[in-house]
Amino acid sequence: MPVTIRDVARASGVHVSTVSRTFSAPHLVNPETRDRVLASAEELGYRPNRAARALITGRTHNLGLIVADIANPFFPPLIKAAESQARLRDYHVFIADTNEDPVVEAEVVQALAKQVDGILLCSPRMSNDLIEQSRRVVPLVVVNRMVDSIPSVVMDVGQGARRAMEHLVELGHRQIALLAGPRGSWTNREIRRAAAATARGAGANLQVIGPNQPNQTAGSAAAEQVRRAGVTAVLCYNDLLAFGLLDGLERLGVAVPTELSVVGIDDTLARFARPRLTTVATPAAAAGRAAVDMLLQHDDDRRTTAQVTLQTELVVRASTGPAPHRPAGPTGATAGYAVAGHLKE
Repeated sequence: MPVTIRDVARASGVHVSTVSRTFSAPHLVNPETRDRVLASAEELGYRPNRAARALITGRTHNLGLIVADIANPFFPPLIKAAESQARLRDYHVFIADTNEDPVVEAEVVQALAKQVDGILLCSPRMSNDLIEQSRRVVPLVVVNRMVDSIPSVVMDVGQGARRAMEHLVELGHRQIALLAGPRGSWTNREIRRAAAATARGAGANLQVIGPNQPNQTAGSAAAEQVRRAGVTAVLCYNDLLAFGLLDGLERLGVAVPTELSVVGIDDTLARFARPRLTTVATPAAAAGRAAVDMLLQHDDDRRTTAQVTLQTELVVRASTGPAPHRPAGPTGATAGYAVAGHLKE
């Protein structure tokens, strides 16, 4: 027969209610008594019933983790780290994938709200207003996006994009393209802002090509447009776009990095690219752990606006090299940035 809470109470010499409090509100139990109850429970192999405990405490000890695209290799390290961190705190994690769809994202938040104690919203595509409305329903921590008044964990992709652009400029590149990510992406805006500012400061031209879906198919499809842009280097929104671009450039007979240098962002599978991809490493696992800690620390205070920023790092590999000597591209010698070939200061 399964061990019950009454068996633990008899073995530890306390009332059943004391055993219940030991598992539901341990801070209310005398430390010596709590240790004795836990030792008896361990010896007997007792595990508290989560459903019953939820009725008593109002907590499910479940968390939701919503990602934009579970097939994107950026997310698995974050998911695994978040799950491990939650398990250390006796929480389980429910994972949902929204396929980059803000409507699905909002629906999933509503569906999970009554089943979990809080939600980690990773790289959300919803509007800020919808995210703020969702937080009124369930405690939220947003990962990889900054929203006023919402606790968040972000990776400093702006700093990473600046360093990537500086690397390309140091190699002599002055005609550079940004293969942008999806419309509505906070990360994409941060990368674009930092890349444009760095280009202006260095007297280089930045052409923005996009928006693009953040996958290999989109990167491959953009290869012809990149070739026509007359640039000598490309900074990509993520490694998946860079992977696709490398494939498309190879199909077009464009040599990397001899004719065109390519930089990604994420450092997920970059070492397996051919040539091995220069990229900005983002600390996805650290973000997952920090987000769980933040959510559990503040899940009873929905007014918390704590923010954690994690640093990124440029990893130089074989996909970048000195700029080839060629005539100025279609944007001429004026520093600035262009969208779809039209210069903007």
